[in-house]
Amino acid sequence: MKICVGLSGGVDSSVAALLLKQQGYDVFAMFMQNWHDADATLHGDCEWEEDKYVAEIVARKIGIPFYFVDLSKEYRQRVVDYMFDEYSKGRTPNPDVLCNREIKFDAFLRVAQKMGADMVATGHYCRKEETTGPDGKPLYRILEGVDPGKDQSYFLCQLSQEQLSKAIFPIGGLLKSEVRAIAKEADLPSADKKDSQGICFVGKVDLPTFLQQKLKSVEGDVVEVYPPFYQQDALYQKQCGIVRGILCDGFNGPLPVISHYISEDKGTPVEDSHPFDPAKIAALSDEDLLTLSTPLSYGDIRFETETYRSGKKHVKKTRYKENPFGKIVGRHEGAQFYTIGQRKGLNIGGHKDSIFVISTDIEKNIIYVGEGHTHPGLSRLCLRVSPDELHWIRPDLEMAVGEVRKYRVRIRYRQPLQDATLLRREDGMFILFDSAQRGITPGQFAVWYAVDDEMIGSGVI
Repeated sequence: MKICVGLSGGVDSSVAALLLKQQGYDVFAMFMQNWHDADATLHGDCEWEEDKYVAEIVARKIGIPFYFVDLSKEYRQRVVDYMFDEYSKGRTPNPDVLCNREIKFDAFLRVAQKMGADMVATGHYCRKEETTGPDGKPLYRILEGVDPGKDQSYFLCQLSQEQLSKAIFPIGGLLKSEVRAIAKEADLPSADKKDSQGICFVGKVDLPTFLQQKLKSVEGDVVEVYPPFYQQDALYQKQCGIVRGILCDGFNGPLPVISHYISEDKGTPVEDSHPFDPAKIAALSDEDLLTLSTPLSYGDIRFETETYRSGKKHVKKTRYKENPFGKIVGRHEGAQFYTIGQRKGLNIGGHKDSIFVISTDIEKNIIYVGEGHTHPGLSRLCLRVSPDELHWIRPDLEMAVGEVRKYRVRIRYRQPLQDATLLRREDGMFILFDSAQRGITPGQFAVWYAVDDEMIGSGVI
C-alpha cells in the first residue's frame, strides 16, 4: 500500500511517517504551503519556509521521497474567505475544522492520489476503526486519541465516510511523551520542535489585524450589562420558567442556569445527581426548545443624556444618566473582531473580577460585556444546530425527527466532554446540557460522542 504523509515539519507528522515506514508501507512525504502573506503573523516572517526545511530533513532522515505542493489558492477560497464571511456576520468559525474537511482530506488528498497514494496519513491524535455497516459495507469510526491532553478528534468532526476511508492516524494510540521519545530515539530534527499555534497554516496571528485585511475597523461602544437586567428581561425569565419545569421532583437546589466554572484542562466536576427529569425534557415543545436556545439580546438597554454644570465656572457639560441595567465602559475597534467568552483585548479596568464578552451586535457595532465567571450572560443551557448544518460521521446512527438521545458533547477544542440530551426536531438539533455552559459561541462546532469515545456527529452552533 502506498501512503502519502502530510509532513508539516512538526514532531507528530514526523513520527507518523517514521512509524509507517517501519511498518513496511510504501511511504512518501508531501509538504503543503497554504499561506503566503506573512504580514498578518505576529512574527512577520515566513514560518512555512522553516517548517518546509525541517520537513525535508525529516524525510531524508527517514529515507522517504519528499514533495512540495502549493494549495494556497484553495486554502484562501475554502477556508480564509469562509472565515472572513463568518466574522462579518458576528460568528466565530473554526478554521482548523474547515482545513481538515476542505484541504487535508480533500484538495491535498486528490493531489496525493494523482501521485499514486492509496491513503493519506496525518499526525492527528485520534484513532480510526473499521466496522461493518447494516448494508454489509465497511464503516469507519473516529475515536478520541489515547492521550486525553492531546486528543484532536474534534478537528475531524466534519469528515465524511469517504474521506475516512482514505485516512490513517498512526499516532492516535500514543501519548505525546511517547511520540517525543520515538522522535528523539530516531534523532529526528523535529523531536524538540514546539507545537504549532494559531490558525491552521497561517500561524499565530493578531486576529483583528488579520481580519482587517477585509473587514473594516469601526469604533463602537462597549456596554457592561449589570445583573439586574436579567431580573426584568422577558426572554431570560421565560427561559428560567422552562428550566424550572424540567427539574426532577423534589430537587431543592439553586436553579441550574449558571455554569460552575472550571478550567478546561482540569477535568469535569462530578455531580451527585442531575437536576433534570428525562421524561420532562422529552416532553418539551418545539417552542420551548427554541426559547431555551435563543441567545439573549441587549438592544433594549438604552442610554439617555443629561446636562450638568461642572467646576467653579459652572461649565455646561453632557453626561449619560445612570442606568441600573448597564453602563458604557469603553470603546472597541469593531464588533466583528470579538467573540463570546473573550477576556483579552478589552482594555477595561476598574473591576474586581475579569470582564468577558457576552454578546456582540454587528448591526449596531456594540459589544456587551459582563463581570465575573458567574455573570448570567456568560452561561447557557441549550443550543441549536440548524437542519442544514448537521453532519453525521456515522450516517447509520443519524437521529430521526422526534428522537431523543443522551450523548457527551464538547463545544470547543480541549473542553472536557459534557453530558447532554440531544433532541432532533424539524427546526434542527437541540442540545440541552446537564450543566450550564459558559461561552457558547455561534459559528463554532458542537460535537457529540458516544460513551465508548466514538465521535458520532457535529454541527455548527
